[in-house]
Amino acid sequence: MASAGGGVVEWHQRPPNPKNPIVFFDITIGNIPAGRIKMELFADIAPQTAENFRQFCTGEHRKSALPVGYKGCQFHRVIKDFMIQAGDFVKGDGSGCQSIYGSKFDDENFIAKHTGPGLLSMANSGPNTNGCQFFITCSKCDWLDNKHVVFGRVLGDGLLAVRKIENVATGPNNRPKLACVIAECGEILWQAAPPLAMMRALDSYGSPKYQVLRDSATPRRWIRDLEAFQ
Repeated sequence: MASAGGGVVEWHQRPPNPKNPIVFFDITIGNIPAGRIKMELFADIAPQTAENFRQFCTGEHRKSALPVGYKGCQFHRVIKDFMIQAGDFVKGDGSGCQSIYGSKFDDENFIAKHTGPGLLSMANSGPNTNGCQFFITCSKCDWLDNKHVVFGRVLGDGLLAVRKIENVATGPNNRPKLACVIAECGEILWQAAPPLAMMRALDSYGSPKYQVLRDSATPRRWIRDLEAFQ
């Protein structure tokens, strides 16, 4: 895809769209905090795919009244200089598949490309088999273009946490020898103007330990904290 100036879009360096959702993962490696990964979801490019990921970050999608999503999920496949893969909260080994639309959903489009590190892309088992699994690129992976849907990117120093996961020693099937876990996850919501942001995080099975917020832009949601968004 060409930019307005006629060049190729470097999707990992694309100027942020303030209308796109921002989500986060708080990572632990071997039970030790390893940093936060903040991500912009390309809702302006792939809205269906972005919404699937966003709801699994926030826990809005529920099954039997319980939140379903990425909290507690592990990065089960890590290949240095290529990618880190996670999202299988169904089976935990890369064989599980679930989406907010049912079991699987179609490839939305291939507008965004795998131009560099820090891009969010859907893992799949062939055409039109998207579910909950995703990967984050560690380098340019252009051979994946037109096969995997790119739907977001890592922001700022979130790439440091990605690199920490990338460099964990692995065993059979490229599984990390230390558990790389999404300990917390959610969405960062603008309440008014920057720098105030609200973090919406998954609750533990609906336990009422978070503040309940209601405003015109945000229906009843569990809010964990307030922080300055940098």
